[in-house]
Amino acid sequence: MASPSPLPPFAAIVVAAGKGLRVGGDTPKQFREWRGKPLIRHSVEALRDAGANPLVVVVSADAQEHAEAALEGIGAVSFVIGGATRQDSVRAGLEALSAADPQRVLIHDAARPDLPRHVIERLLGALAHQPGAIPVLPVVDSIAVAGENGTMSGKAEREMLRRVQTPQAFRFDAILAAHRAWSGPTDAGDDAQVLMASSGSVALVDGDERLKKITFAEDFLEPTTVPAFRIGQGYDVHRLEPGEELWLAGVQIPHDKGLSGHSDADVALHAITDAVLGAVGEGDIGTHFPPSDPQWRGARSGRFLEHAVGLARAAGYAIANVDLTLICEAPKIGPHRPAMRAEVARLMGLDEGAVSIKATTTEKLGFTGRGEGIAAQAIVLVSLAPKGLSS
Repeated sequence: MASPSPLPPFAAIVVAAGKGLRVGGDTPKQFREWRGKPLIRHSVEALRDAGANPLVVVVSADAQEHAEAALEGIGAVSFVIGGATRQDSVRAGLEALSAADPQRVLIHDAARPDLPRHVIERLLGALAHQPGAIPVLPVVDSIAVAGENGTMSGKAEREMLRRVQTPQAFRFDAILAAHRAWSGPTDAGDDAQVLMASSGSVALVDGDERLKKITFAEDFLEPTTVPAFRIGQGYDVHRLEPGEELWLAGVQIPHDKGLSGHSDADVALHAITDAVLGAVGEGDIGTHFPPSDPQWRGARSGRFLEHAVGLARAAGYAIANVDLTLICEAPKIGPHRPAMRAEVARLMGLDEGAVSIKATTTEKLGFTGRGEGIAAQAIVLVSLAPKGLSS
C-alpha cells in the first residue's frame, strides 16, 4: 500500500484538562484505557502520525504525571497547564505555540480518540479558503424545542443544523487573535464560536461517526475493551506454624498456630485481593507486592486489598459482591464470621450483605485435613460504576 501524501505543516493542541466525571471512577476518562491503551494516546498518536509539529497537550496541574505516563514513548509532545475553563485551556495552549508561530493549528478534545486521517486532510484543505474549519455531521432525528414543564414548545429545522466534532482547524494567527480579543461574559461553546466572534468565517467539512466523544462509562464498552460485569477468582494457601499469629479476613484469631508468610499471611484477604485483581485484569498479588521486597515483611494484608479495590475503581468498576470460602479443620470459623464480614466490608467499602464468608473441611484429607495449613478461595463480581458516580 502506498504511503499517504504528506499534509501541509500544522501544529496541534489536545485538550485534556477536564475531570471526565460523567464516565465514573476516580481517574479522569482521558487517562482510562480504551482499546488497549489510554484514551488520550489514540488521538495524540493520530496527530503525530499525520505530521503535527509542535504538538501540545493541555492538562490540569494535578494530572501531568497521569498524562506523561499515558503518553510515555511518544516523542515531541510538550505539556501545558490548563485553566479553569476549556477556553482558558485552549488559550494556554495557543500561547505556548506562539513562539513557534505555526501557520495552521488543529485543536482537538482528548475524549475523541478515533481520529481518521481523512478528516484531518479535509480540515487542512479548507484552510486554504477560510480562516477556520470544523468537522460536522448531519442531524438525522427530528428536533424538538423543550418548553416549560417538560412539554414541547416547537421544532427546529434539522436541515439547518449540524453536529460539531473536533479537531477544529484554524489559521494560527486568526484563532490566537480571536482568543486574545474574546470578551464574552461566559466560556465559548467551542473555538469556532471564538473565531466567529472576531468576524472570522468557519468552513464546514464532513466529519466521521468514528469521531464519537467518549462521555459515559458505557462508551468504554466495546468488544475490544471491557464488559459491564467481570468476575475474578482468587486462591491462596499458607502453612500453619507454631509461634505465628493467625490472621483471617483481617481479624486476629486465638489459636495454637498461625499462618506463615512474608506479610501477615492472611490467606483470606490474599484470595480476595487476587480475585479483585483478576476481575479487572491487573495481575496478581505477587505482581503488586512481591515477597522479595522487604517493605512488605509483616505488612497487614488489608493494605493489599484496599490497593486492589482502588485499582478497580480507577478502571471505572464498583465491587458488587464477594464470596469467600475458608478450608481448614481448625480453628472453627463460625464464632469469628461476623467480625470477618464486618472487616472485609470495611476494607472494600461494601455493605456487609455483599460479603459472604463460608468455611468447610476436607474430612481430614490432604494438608488442610492434617492441620498443616489453611486454604482460601474467593470469587468477586465487579460492575461498571453508575454514570457520573465514583464507586
